Amino acid sequence: MALDGMMLSLLRRELEGRILASRVDKVYQPAKEELILGLRSQNGNVRLLLSSRVAAPRVQLTALTVENPKQPPMFCMLLRKWIGNAKLVAIRQPGMERVLFFDFETLNDFGDTVVVTLAAEVMGRYSNLILIGPDGRIVDSVRRVGADRSSLRQILPGLPYENPPAQDRVDLIALGAKRVCEAMAASPRDIDIAKLLQETLEGASPLLCREVVHCALGGLSPIRSEMSAAQWNALSDELDALADRVRRGAAEPTAVITPEGTPKDFSFLPVRQYGSAMKTVSYPTISELLDAFYGERDTVDRMKQRMSDFSRLISSRIERIERKLCAQKEELLACQDRDRLRRCGDLLSASLYRLEKGMSSVTLDDYYDEAGGQVTIALDPRLTPVQNVQKYYKDYRRADTAERMLRELIVQGEQELSYLETVFDLMTRARSEEELQAIRAELVEGGYLRPAPGSKRRQDGKLPPLRYRTSDGFLVLSGRNNLQNDRLTLRESRGSDIWFHTQKIPGSHTILLTEGRAVPDRSLTEAAIIAAVNSKARQSRKVPVDYTAIRNVKKQPGGKPGMVIYENFRTAIVDPDEALAEALTEKTP
Repeated sequence: MALDGMMLSLLRRELEGRILASRVDKVYQPAKEELILGLRSQNGNVRLLLSSRVAAPRVQLTALTVENPKQPPMFCMLLRKWIGNAKLVAIRQPGMERVLFFDFETLNDFGDTVVVTLAAEVMGRYSNLILIGPDGRIVDSVRRVGADRSSLRQILPGLPYENPPAQDRVDLIALGAKRVCEAMAASPRDIDIAKLLQETLEGASPLLCREVVHCALGGLSPIRSEMSAAQWNALSDELDALADRVRRGAAEPTAVITPEGTPKDFSFLPVRQYGSAMKTVSYPTISELLDAFYGERDTVDRMKQRMSDFSRLISSRIERIERKLCAQKEELLACQDRDRLRRCGDLLSASLYRLEKGMSSVTLDDYYDEAGGQVTIALDPRLTPVQNVQKYYKDYRRADTAERMLRELIVQGEQELSYLETVFDLMTRARSEEELQAIRAELVEGGYLRPAPGSKRRQDGKLPPLRYRTSDGFLVLSGRNNLQNDRLTLRESRGSDIWFHTQKIPGSHTILLTEGRAVPDRSLTEAAIIAAVNSKARQSRKVPVDYTAIRNVKKQPGGKPGMVIYENFRTAIVDPDEALAEALTEKTP
């Protein structure tokens, strides 16, 4: 699953035909390691995505809508200054290296025409996006690399830009298939021929090398020493055909899909090595292939990155409350011995005449014991008899008070834990910057986060709830945060509407609006499934979902947002079905 040098070469030709001579209209940085350049030309406007994310480094045109942060990062602001309204004059690639240079013609502070370069290095964990000034020096980069991280190549502002270290491999396009086969035959490594081809050929992914060997040798993949002359000739012919395809720019973008529908890999030519074990899907362009392959995955990764700061805070707060509750429950167990302290005080008080200062214990008749037994009571020899009695009563009162307070603290702690688990679940299900901002504002109001400098009070009405429509036409609403849950349940719903929530599992309040009509069982089941999907149990099976009329739901006294109590409910056991929930989602006109 890699954008190799050969595919990057074909992508470069694809981009040249679409965006060369266009001007930079907008610059966005939707995530720390991603850039989007809005380009305008006579042929229309397009968006160029450049990503240095380790899991998905790439360059492509994108048609997907990406939400941008409210405050642009510093690197984004720097790019706007350097290449805003600049003209793209060239796209370069050194050999089959996984690097593209975008040369922009612009005016400097003195009005002179200069060329500024944006380098996109698509090299797995070494990927980077680097802005290079007219003097060939680094202006800045998405990922700075100092001497502490690399002794071979530093990427820091002010340093001269150097190309990534060249690998000792053969360039098929420049040197030809014969030279590749000679290098493979001379290799001391007697390994699988597809693996050896990958180690020898420049700019080729493992998938591409396996496909070349598969097509050349009819599905066989012998080790080097077992290759016959005929097999070497077949491999050379297949490599010649590959080189010719790359020179002509004859890309056939293909995605490999598992039987479950999960994208597995991609290439710029048809993939036949998997046979019927995998499905393949063809796309008109490489950019469309990359959009389809990475689109949903990128959205999830961006949201994780944006919520990482306060999700760590909530996780640590949850862990701290759990430890505190555990300690309080242990203390509560110790307090259950308080009745013994009172009984000892009573027995000592009734037998003061038998006590003397200096005694360490005394054995008395236990009139609390129906069998008439005796009990030995420990004494403090430093105290008088009366003081020993008072000490037992004092310890009893302390334990009794501690038990009452501990019970209250445990209830408060469990309520706060339930609330924070609900917040954390809502964060993991957030799909937009607006949803995260609403959750962040809720945490600020609750005192868990400090307000951002210059931030304004959030207007909750701007963020609508999730809307669904059942098969019978009933509208179902599901809250996106706890403040919205409160508003839906306690203020906007009517008494005959039906409230759904997963039983003892964090999740959103889900409301089925009845409009005074009788609700069929099918709609009740669909609403319960929607509630299960919008909960922490969305990946589980047999999820219990409680439902009742809104009139039976009340705000928990002193409870945090989203915390309610309810009665006269029924419970439905459902399997969360995200596909069904998606199908029932009410489309925005």
